[in-house]
Amino acid sequence: MRRFATLVRPLVPDNDQVLEMTREEFEELVGEALDRIPPELMRLMDNVAVFVEDEPPADDPELLGLYEGTPLTERGEWYAGVLPDRITVYRGPTLRMCESREDVVAETEVTVVHEIAHHFGIDDARLHALGYG
Repeated sequence: MRRFATLVRPLVPDNDQVLEMTREEFEELVGEALDRIPPELMRLMDNVAVFVEDEPPADDPELLGLYEGTPLTERGEWYAGVLPDRITVYRGPTLRMCESREDVVAETEVTVVHEIAHHFGIDDARLHALGYG
């Protein structure tokens, strides 16, 4: 199993204020970001689950998202009966780094696309080149 992480921009906005958003509101934003993924790509996703957590592991407090699993490009005939890949989007770091609700919407969408791209086997270098880094 491979782990890919999304790390971007400093966490503390210039105005030293942290946005407030309930877990339910943030989950809805993640759902909306998933809804914006083209249906033809969503149909290709296989054995993957998306979760929202409040905070990332203590050893990586700036982590916005994490893909854990076996990318589609690395699966072979051995791939059967395994637990789903896991995409996790972290609410706390996203809210700490964004200055407005619009920033949270945009950053959540970038994070969701970034982690789904890892599921398709796209690495960080390519994602950065495409503007999803």
